[in-house]
Amino acid sequence: MSATHDSLTVTWRRPTNDLAAAASLTGLEFLRRMLADPDAGPPIAALINMRAVAFDHGVAVFEATPGECHYNPIGSVHGGWASTVLDSALGCAVHSALPAGSAYTTLELKVNLVRAITARTGTLRCEGRAIHVGARTATADARLVGPDGKLYAHGSTTCMIFPLPKV
Repeated sequence: MSATHDSLTVTWRRPTNDLAAAASLTGLEFLRRMLADPDAGPPIAALINMRAVAFDHGVAVFEATPGECHYNPIGSVHGGWASTVLDSALGCAVHSALPAGSAYTTLELKVNLVRAITARTGTLRCEGRAIHVGARTATADARLVGPDGKLYAHGSTTCMIFPLPKV
């Protein structure tokens, strides 16, 4: 049996890390500005075939399409792929509720994978919702759902909130 090889070329725009803009905008304003610029997404989005769809106060929606390049050795999409999509929606849900000058980082991520994901699954939709956003911590929940409405994974996060450094 001969091996078949495929390839993946990933192209992305280098992140600007514009701390001045981030410090002057609310989290929701910052995310919506990113959404309006098709070249402004984070590099991880290109790697896992994910895109932001919508942001509202305390809500972040992403779509992601799994491929064979995301497979683990047993022929299904690696759990880290779903975890990354969930973490993105969870973190951005928190970010969308932050005032100007604030940032966040994930402290804890809990993921439940409830159904196998394959390249045939199709585009999945992930919606994250902030539950609590305080001065120092925030929590959020998210669901990863298939085109058929079936749940594939869900997760929760605790994030640390901190002020952005002065620029």
